[in-house]
Formats: sequence, C-alpha cells, structure tokens
Amino acid sequence: MIHTHRQILYLLIFLLINATPALGQKKKPFLASENLNLEKREDNRFRVVFYNVENLFDYFDDSTTIDEEFLPNTGRFWTKKRYQDKQNKLAKVLIALGGWEAPELIGLCEIENRYVLTTLTQFTALKAIGYEIIHQDSKDRRGIDVAAIYRPDKFELINYEYYTLKFPFDTSSRTRDILHVIGKLPNTDTLHYFVNHWPSKFGGEFETLPKRNYAGKFLRKKIDSVLAFSPNANILITGDFNDEPEAESMTNALRITKEVEEIRTNKDLYNLMYPIRYLTGTHSFQNEWSIIDQFVVTGNLMDSRSRTFIYQKTPMIGDLDFLIIEGATGAKRPFRTYQGPKYVGGFSDHLPIILDLLLKE
Repeated sequence: MIHTHRQILYLLIFLLINATPALGQKKKPFLASENLNLEKREDNRFRVVFYNVENLFDYFDDSTTIDEEFLPNTGRFWTKKRYQDKQNKLAKVLIALGGWEAPELIGLCEIENRYVLTTLTQFTALKAIGYEIIHQDSKDRRGIDVAAIYRPDKFELINYEYYTLKFPFDTSSRTRDILHVIGKLPNTDTLHYFVNHWPSKFGGEFETLPKRNYAGKFLRKKIDSVLAFSPNANILITGDFNDEPEAESMTNALRITKEVEEIRTNKDLYNLMYPIRYLTGTHSFQNEWSIIDQFVVTGNLMDSRSRTFIYQKTPMIGDLDFLIIEGATGAKRPFRTYQGPKYVGGFSDHLPIILDLLLKE
C-alpha cells in the first residue's frame, strides 16, 4: 500500500512539472537527449544521475571557507528566499529526470555542506522519496564538495570513502575530494560509484592541465585497486571533469578506451560520452557547448551478457526545455542561477546527465 501511494505521488509531481510552461524553447541539437525516456521505467532498470548544481551554498557565513560571495548582504546578495527558490528548482529537476519514479542514485557537485543536502532532501518535494545523504567536507578553499543521495529502498549502501587530492607539484593547492560509493543493486550485484569534480581551467587551460592529469592518474590507481581485488567489479565513474572526452586527462591519464569495439576486458574503461563528443553538450561557455560532465564505465557494464549493464549502451542528457534559455544573441545555454554577478533565478550552468542500468536476476 505504501509503495502504491508513493507511485501515485510520483505521478502527480511528474504531471505538475510537465504542465509548467517552458522557460526557454530550443530546437534539439543534442542528439543524446532523443533517448531521454521520462516514462515509467520497468522494475529491472536503475537510474543514475549526475548534476553539477552550480554553487549550492547556504546563506550563512562559514569562517573556515571563502563563502563571502554567497551571503545576504555582500557579494551576490544570496538571500534565504533565493536559496529556497533554488532548492525547489533543483528538486523539480531531479524528479523530472526520473519521470514517473525518482532516480535511484544521484551524484552532485558544487555542494557547500551537509546542511544544503538536508534542506534539499527534507524541505522540498524530494522529502516524499526518502533520499539518504552521503557527504563529507573537502579541503576546497571555497568549501564546495561532491556528494551523493540515494534511495535506500533501491540501493543498499555498503560503504563509502572520500579520497583527497594532494598535488606534489603544488602543495598549497586545495580541490574537491573524489567520492567512492559502494552499494548493492536490487539484483544483488555490487556497484562502485565514483563522483568527481576535477580542477577547473581557471588560470589557463595549459597551466591547470597537470592538476587534471594528476586527478586522472590518481583515480585510475583507485580503479585498478578495486579491479585487483574484484576483477569483475561493476564500476561507474561520473562527474564534472572540466575536460572533454578527448582531452589528455581522460584518454591518457585515466586511460580511456576510445572505441567500444576495442574493449577487451573488464579492466578497460570506456567513456560513454566519447562517441557523442561533437554532437552534444552539458555546459556552454562563450556560446560554445562542451561535454565536461561524463560517465565512464568498466568493460562488463557494456556487455549485455552481464547481470548488470548499460541500457541501450548510451547516456542521456537532461536538456529539458525549462533548463535552457535563449540569450540576447539567440544562442541557447543552460538557465543558470547567476549570469556573471547578475541574479537571473535559473537552475544551474550545467545540464544533468543520466543513464539507466539494466538489471538481470
């Protein structure tokens, strides 16, 4: 009976969301989104989402971080009203991405602290879903972290660990940790889920590349450690990598297999965004779209003979109409919270990414 009531609630929220007028209309340049299925999923599908939520700060001063930009009376004049509006907007996005049933596992980045996740999961429409939180403060100077929320009715948490990136060539630098979540899927398979937010290109692409290369090599060592202990591990890597699929940090440092036909063993990592790297985007800078939010998987998740594998072997991009806005030049871009210092009241400067795992008993 509880399960039935929950499904009815999901349906009502879904219908309400899709009745909302679009905030920005666009043609469909993003071919990946043609596979975005927001209808009811079968019980053997498990939906995973990643979303860079663009500076999800609370409106209180934290003396240990550089958060003055997001306070009520300074910087961007980040008020309680604006904070609550953004929280409700993010909840709307996450529910919409699930369709008739909320996503089972969601990775997030640009999260300030556990409080903003508690607000998101307990004081918005997400409360009815019962998400649990995984979070730990990182050493990032601005105080932004990676995190995850999950449905305990569909994902049994086994363990999680945060890995701190320390650059030997720049010991004063601080960046976001890498989150490693281990949990049991409904078909009893174990899933290793890594959430990343690699160093940005602020200061110059060439100058900052060594940090992203280091992050790629560091992550690859962690992946190899998992595979050494469990050769058939199901590993799903996601995040905002601040580099595109063909970048050195992805292809060389993380050692990505570029073509699906070249996958030979489960130790091979495959970037699901690589085939669509020139066709789609998750982020727009100076009217140029790029795909810096990505999914990378181990070989067996691309094998339909496995008990757990990627549905249709393709990711999806959540380019929902209300997440896109048209600028003064006519160019489309994500409907973000701030455009420079100006508050515009949107959702995020990134589009979310989605994939479904198909589960066999």
